[in-house]
Amino acid sequence: MLTEKRHKIILEMLQEKRSITVAEIKDTLGISESTIRRDLTSLDRDRKLVKVFGGAVALDAVPSVTELSVPQKLQVNEQEKRCIARYAASLIQPDSLIYLDAGTTTGYMLEYPMEKSVTFVTNAVEHARRLAIAGYHVLLVGGELRGTTEAVVGAQAVLTIQEYHFTMGFFGTNGISLRHGCSTPDSGEAFVKKTAMQQCSQVYVLADSTKFDEVSSVTFAGYQDVQIITERIPQGYEKCGNICLGSRD
Repeated sequence: MLTEKRHKIILEMLQEKRSITVAEIKDTLGISESTIRRDLTSLDRDRKLVKVFGGAVALDAVPSVTELSVPQKLQVNEQEKRCIARYAASLIQPDSLIYLDAGTTTGYMLEYPMEKSVTFVTNAVEHARRLAIAGYHVLLVGGELRGTTEAVVGAQAVLTIQEYHFTMGFFGTNGISLRHGCSTPDSGEAFVKKTAMQQCSQVYVLADSTKFDEVSSVTFAGYQDVQIITERIPQGYEKCGNICLGSRD
């Protein structure tokens, strides 16, 4: 089936249902998931739909607000996350003030050697616990604790973060796209991330390659506003100058 025909059918499905999954498209068109994802990426770039995790939504629909729990996320793309985290940890210099965002990929950074003279500020309770046990100087941001992501959010967290000037910050994200930037399902977490980024001299977003061309409900950073650490450069991003590759070695 020609590309134009596939795109026409996908858009017709979307007009009827407002949101569609990769599985639904596969059942209708009988094509591979890789072809479907390329089609959705192309249609997203042409601003005919919004690609989200597992499918697409109409332009005037709300992207997915669902999110996996931390234990669930730990089982997804573990090796890719580890190579990203290893590279990120190697960037930290002595006597730095580091903001460490909540998330499983940022959490994997704690398994690799980092300078003991570093001070960490984090909104992740588990990150803070592990850093303290390992002998680091760590400051835990106060506020409301989200059960799903184990991240501290809210006005108190934002006000605290605004007092610091970080050497660099390492952040997680649910999706990255050229048009929609870095996004996450929860507005509270998005506000904390955005505030912390504004206080960082260097901003790094840690994301495995499956998160590219995915969109969540709330954008917290423009694509060009961050340095991205990933394990593989996805198609369509080869010419971007703000991507660093982690090594599996």
